[in-house]
Formats: sequence, C-alpha cells, structure tokens
Amino acid sequence: MRPVYMVSGGITKFAKSTPKKDFRYMAKESFDQAMADIPNLSLDQIDGSVIAYFSDHFTRQLMAGIMVQDYLGLTPKPSKRVESGGATGGMCFQTAWEAIASGRMNVCAAVGFETMSHVNTWKGNEFIALASDVNFDYPVGGFYTGYYAMMVKRHMHEFGTTERQLAAVSVKNHGNALHNPYAQFPAELTIEDVLNSEMVADPLKRLDICVMSDGAATAILASEEMAFKLTDKPILISGVGTGTDAMRLSDRPSREVILLDHERAEDYKDLKYPGVHSFRGGRVAAKEAYKMAGIENPLEQLDFVELHDAFTSSEIQTYEDLGLCKYGDGGKFVESGAANGQRKKCR
Repeated sequence: MRPVYMVSGGITKFAKSTPKKDFRYMAKESFDQAMADIPNLSLDQIDGSVIAYFSDHFTRQLMAGIMVQDYLGLTPKPSKRVESGGATGGMCFQTAWEAIASGRMNVCAAVGFETMSHVNTWKGNEFIALASDVNFDYPVGGFYTGYYAMMVKRHMHEFGTTERQLAAVSVKNHGNALHNPYAQFPAELTIEDVLNSEMVADPLKRLDICVMSDGAATAILASEEMAFKLTDKPILISGVGTGTDAMRLSDRPSREVILLDHERAEDYKDLKYPGVHSFRGGRVAAKEAYKMAGIENPLEQLDFVELHDAFTSSEIQTYEDLGLCKYGDGGKFVESGAANGQRKKCR
C-alpha cells in the first residue's frame, strides 16, 4: 500500500437547523473551504470522491451522494456513498484512504453531511432506531438512548461507574466547544447542571446526550507525490482500523478480552467481555490502527484523541476500548482530569 496524506480540510458551522441551506450547499461550503487551503489543486486533479451521510430518511432524498458529486463539479468522475451508523464519518475518511493507498486515485475528496432538522426530534430518534434490528429490537420499542442506557447500567454494575462521572464528560465537551467557532452547543456547565437536567433514559439525562445537527465536512487526501506538490505540511495517515460486532446486544458473545500491546490477560481474568458494557468493534478497530501506526501504548504516544461521544457513557466506554485506561477505569479516567488536558487531551 502507498502512503496516504491528508492535505486539506473544511467544515461548516453545525447548527440545530439550516433552513437556508440544503445538503448540497453545506457540502460545497465545506469543500470550498478545503480547496481554498490548497490553491494549487484544481478540480481536474481530483480523481474522485467518497460521499457519506447516515440516513436517506433525514435527507428525504435517495442518491443524495451523487447529487453532491454533481454540485461539487466532480461528475463524471468516480464516486461512492458509504454509511456506517455512528461511524459514517470515519468510514468515509477510511474509504478515501483506501482509494489512494490502493493506487486507484492520487487525490480523493471525502465529504460528509447530515441534515437532521427536516424532522422533529422524536421522528429523528425513530429514524436512528431503524439502525437497530427492525425484526427484533425495534418492534418492542427499542431506541438508541435506551440501548446506551442499558449498556451504561451494566457498566455501572460491573465497574462502579457513577452518574457524576458521566456528567464530567458533558462538562468537558461543552466546555471545549467554547473554543470551537463551528460547534453547535458551547456551554459552561457544572456537574450539577448535568445531573439536574431532564431524565431521558435512566441514567442518561438531556445533557448526557448529543443534539440533532445540520452540518458538513470535507477532507482531501492525496498520494505522497501529490501531497508534497500541494502543501509543505501534509499529514501522514499512519494507521486506520475497522471493527464490527453483532447488531443485537443479546447476540454479543462472552469471549476473552482482545488485548492491546500494553495489556495483560491477568488484568481481565474475571471480566465477561464484551458483554453489553464494551464495544468489541471499537477495540478491534483500535488494535488494527495501532498496529499499522506502531502505537504500543496509546496513552503515552497519542497527543490528542477525538472519539464518538453521542452519549457521555459511550465516551467512557470508548476510553477503555481504545486502551487509554483499563476496562472498568473509564469513569475514574475522566473524573481524574486525565481526559481534560491534565495528562492528555481527549474530546
């Protein structure tokens, strides 16, 4: 495989609603921002694209990806749409990486967008719930806040994780957003603010849960030869990884913990894994990416981590899956300040 570099990126401001912009306009806004950073790149030099969005239901438009491709001026070049639930953005980036690494393309645009404001929040939650097993979970009232609530309840039972630790994630993330002009919900919160917010699915409260958003982002990836023609400081993508698991929580088996290089089997000899308290797919993805990048101790070697935090609980679970702390220590990790820049930054 060839080395792959990110040479530019662009992002819109994320908002609850963008009534004056449709999905094509938002995607182009981010794309134009990325192109402005590398003026030596022309549309003719872009070999193709990967377009990503979670749900056709929100967009109310099938084949929205090719409509974005057309709006960006990239037709009739190759393009594909990818979707992977909450991992859709990462899968878009990784698919563009594959196009470059394989030699198929020298420059590829990875473009993602969401337009969740077309429906009310309750309807949006219904659409998201369609990403569960509609023959099993969904008919009995399954929805994602409920699924994550069940998972964190088990995490609390197994490891003693507390609601105050969950709240610490919300305080940190909304506080970080104060420094990000593109963020939707910057706020200076306290632990008590989070604990006193409306209960949605015990123990998850309104301020433990992400908001519905409209927005778009673009990353432009290139081969090594093209990257250094376009910019003096391209970013090498040193590792990528993907993992999967059974859709239904009840189908996830108990196995031995998949160990990272810095872990020992005896640390987890009594742990039922992954149960419903951990994300085996996330652990597998991390292990693959770390191996490719030569990461042996992520807490010591990584300077910054950006992870999936649709719920405060999922961030704590993912600390553990990424090996930033041992399984069971995610709550203590954020409570100690380790996730808030006192040791390493984690958003």
